[in-house]
Amino acid sequence: MRIALVGDRSPVVRSHARIPLLMEALRERDGIALDPYWLPTTDVSGVEGFDGIWLVPGSPYRDEAGALRAVQTARERGIPFLGTCAGFQHMLLEFARHVCGLRVAHGETEPGAQDLLLTPLACSLAGHEGRVRLVPGTRIEQIVGAPSTMESYICSYGLNEEYKQTLAAHGMVFSGHADDGTARVAELPGHPFFLATLFQPELAGDGRRPHAVISAFAAAVARRHTEHGLPTTAG
Repeated sequence: MRIALVGDRSPVVRSHARIPLLMEALRERDGIALDPYWLPTTDVSGVEGFDGIWLVPGSPYRDEAGALRAVQTARERGIPFLGTCAGFQHMLLEFARHVCGLRVAHGETEPGAQDLLLTPLACSLAGHEGRVRLVPGTRIEQIVGAPSTMESYICSYGLNEEYKQTLAAHGMVFSGHADDGTARVAELPGHPFFLATLFQPELAGDGRRPHAVISAFAAAVARRHTEHGLPTTAG
């Protein structure tokens, strides 16, 4: 079962270094053997051939359009998708542009744009932990199995809350929030697995036990692989 890790791999990004440990932990603890392939945002060709797509942290991406193509492919083709940190931001950006028809930009890459979907957080979360309150009955609440969770962040940008209602009207569910009500988790009902978190579940603990979100994503990848009888190669 191959998953595409879409992002510009760097030794200085903590989550990139942690992901190989998590792949081994999934194999040992959950019995799910995922074969990860790194795809730079500058070349996401063939991404539709993978069993799952994880848009990993590390913004600004070298190619924003490439990151958005990966999100769109997962959304339209029913491929299990996980977005974390920058993956959360770009999942919302793709949805806003291609589903809601909004002409919006990311404040990190286009700070002078007129309409910004992603803006600097009132208080940077870089290197901090914060409580996330989960909406009852949502996928994330069922995955975590609790009404709230403490999570790690390395992030300075989040959703411009002025757009939340528009995205929700088109089907996006904001299923996790900070204590001040700002969005921290978003998901699409009806999709096999389409979930993104502003926090970084890959940084939980010491890497030897996968976060529940990552285990749930891996299980969705395994289900799709089995149900679709997919080949063992991607492309």
